[in-house]
Amino acid sequence: MAINRIGVLTSGGDCAGLNAVIRAVTKRAIAEYGWEVYGINDGSHGLLDRPPRYQELTLPDFTGTVLRMGGTILGSVNSGDPFDFPMSDGSRQDRSQEIINGYDQLGLDALIAIGGDGSLAILRKLAQQGGWNLVGVPKTIDNDVDLTENAVGYLTAVDVATEALDRLQPTAASHNRVMILEVMGRDHGHIAINAGIAGGADVILIPEIPYDLDSLCAKLDDIRRSEGRTFALVVVAEGVKPDNDYVETGIGQYLCDRLSEKAGAECRVTVLGHTQRGGVPTPRDRLFGSAFGVHAVDLIAAGKFDRMVAWSSRDCIDVPLADVVGHSQPVDPNGAVVRTARGLGICLGD
Repeated sequence: MAINRIGVLTSGGDCAGLNAVIRAVTKRAIAEYGWEVYGINDGSHGLLDRPPRYQELTLPDFTGTVLRMGGTILGSVNSGDPFDFPMSDGSRQDRSQEIINGYDQLGLDALIAIGGDGSLAILRKLAQQGGWNLVGVPKTIDNDVDLTENAVGYLTAVDVATEALDRLQPTAASHNRVMILEVMGRDHGHIAINAGIAGGADVILIPEIPYDLDSLCAKLDDIRRSEGRTFALVVVAEGVKPDNDYVETGIGQYLCDRLSEKAGAECRVTVLGHTQRGGVPTPRDRLFGSAFGVHAVDLIAAGKFDRMVAWSSRDCIDVPLADVVGHSQPVDPNGAVVRTARGLGICLGD
């Protein structure tokens, strides 16, 4: 089929590197293929409004500043499943056909969707229902999208967490404290274990490996005996559960309270939260975003749809979306990163 106009949107939580993808999509589509590019505002929600909310993207929009910006110039949403959409009166409705109609009103020939596994699953379902030509681009700071070694936003998040550890270590040493850093990672601990190794953590807790509080206390005692120091760095992913399966505060504060009580340590907790999503994207996030954007456009030109671009063995490839949605990529408890942590004597809580 002839392609004349494509759409691009960002869906789910924001992260650094999204604008690099949008820029690459626009430059490749216009300069190489002569297509029009419509940026959909606020993800699929932009297609719900009448008229649909969008902006035509042109080459003068990308002078260089956008490449360096965090977030997304198109806006994004991470709530409101269109198949079970919450209404103002408290009811829930299936509004998927409204989104499909909005896509049709824009006269799009194909759509590039930048999202995590949840967003891509919803958009693939919409594409199947509406007959869209869809290509996916993986983005998530958690780096748990399956079948790709890297997702856009992840490397910047690791850099932010590592820098936090670099800043916490001197104050921990100055005051003989245990500094606990809680990082994002609702289901998986990629940020925690990678930043923890790079930042010299003594303890790293991730959802994939059950922990025991006694093991943490034993590690702190061992640090005192073998190294003669009375400070330590602990990194914990937000998705780690307390040992009693209930906590009113975050896991970082829970560990702070328990270690103060059980190990007699003076503890402080820092919760990075959304700072891991923001800021200037690292060079590698810009690189992956650019490679993904170019490859996504080339897939459309080749008529290859229902696929997601991915990074594997130092190359940009593409994989079936059907093999991605409904799956995730946890930290491998027997993988190289975990083996490295154990080889360095880092306590993983077990």
